[in-house]
Amino acid sequence: MTTLSQFIPQHLENHHLPEGLGSVLEAIVAACVQINGQVRQGALAGILGEAGTGNVQGEDQKKLDVIANQLLINTLKTNPNVAGLASEEEDTFVACNENGGYLVLFDPLDGSSNIDVNISVGTIFSILAKPEGGLTTESFLQKGRDQAGSGYVLYGPQTQLVFTLKHGVFVFTLDEAGNFVQTLANPQVPAQTKEFAINMSNQRHWFAPMQQYIAELLAGDTGVRGKNYNMRWVASMVAEIHRILMRGGVFMYPQDARDPSKPGKLRLMYEANPLSLVLEQAGGASGNTVQAMLDIQPEGLHQRVAVVMGSREEVEYVGRLHRA
Repeated sequence: MTTLSQFIPQHLENHHLPEGLGSVLEAIVAACVQINGQVRQGALAGILGEAGTGNVQGEDQKKLDVIANQLLINTLKTNPNVAGLASEEEDTFVACNENGGYLVLFDPLDGSSNIDVNISVGTIFSILAKPEGGLTTESFLQKGRDQAGSGYVLYGPQTQLVFTLKHGVFVFTLDEAGNFVQTLANPQVPAQTKEFAINMSNQRHWFAPMQQYIAELLAGDTGVRGKNYNMRWVASMVAEIHRILMRGGVFMYPQDARDPSKPGKLRLMYEANPLSLVLEQAGGASGNTVQAMLDIQPEGLHQRVAVVMGSREEVEYVGRLHRA
């Protein structure tokens, strides 16, 4: 069986990718192995519950949010190929190594509201090539399509690493010896699906096109879509996307009428872009209902965005409803 340390150099050589990119990926994974240890200990280590602090978005932080964030920062700072990083939990970017060629953005622990009830959480990451010149916020504001790579580590019944360096998607599973071993190559998201994921408690706040779309799905085989749909909702985006990668589906977190000034809840740079790249590399699709996610020009590190991603037929159908 192929381990990650065996796979990366061969993959880089096959696709003429720089060694520095592989080194950055390995550094992210090394931090995630440490995070996995903390997540597994949970209550035994006394690290569940609230940290008593908030992040830049004004959200309460869990103790494990803070721990995971610091583990990633500490590990990436020691890698000479990392010029800078940005985290969902930090106010601004963190400068690392002046001569580094890459930038890393991450959500250190996605789905952390689920930590205390032992439901799957994960780390999401995005890797960008550093532009020429000094490091500024603008260095990070690159379209999702320009990512050098992205992926996530899912801390579930199995700990799995899923990533792309833009030449397919690869899945590795953490073994008892602490090694990631390849367990799947090039999964493909089915173009059609009968499964959707959305927070139905917000239904009354959605705009008309999303109201119509969900009503059509709920009508099942008696409605215009002509088939019955099942709904899933984990409240952990990385877990939702992993399920979609494995068997299809569509995940949505739309804009709603509660605060029209906010285009959505999820973050473009730390969640939507990296997961969109994974899904597109696996044949899926992603957008904000009117534009392909990976074509959006970022305007800020903590920019929010509406999200529809997964099986291509559903993503495109939602887009048509919003453009009508």
